[in-house]
Amino acid sequence: MLKLKFQRLYRTLITDVDPGNIISSLYQDGVITIDETTALQRIREDPKQQCVELLRKLNKSKNQQAFVKLYAAIRGESELQWLVDNVSRREIVHLVQQQYSNEPGE
Repeated sequence: MLKLKFQRLYRTLITDVDPGNIISSLYQDGVITIDETTALQRIREDPKQQCVELLRKLNKSKNQQAFVKLYAAIRGESELQWLVDNVSRREIVHLVQQQYSNEPGE
């Protein structure tokens, strides 16, 4: 579910997020390898491209907790509280839509 939410926020993520600290957190949590971390850090002059590459790696990851860890890393960054709020708001909208689609007579 989180993976889908982050896919829906893709444009926002790549344009509005500097992934530097997130990359460190994901490495620390074992979501990305040292080689992946090093490759991502090489492109830190272009945060947009760095974020694109990070999201590609997470989408290819076999780690079932990749997007849970991404969400946790984002929650740990006070300047990204707006993004946490956006993900949470999407959860509420999804639950409301799900409720209406499950009502009898639909």
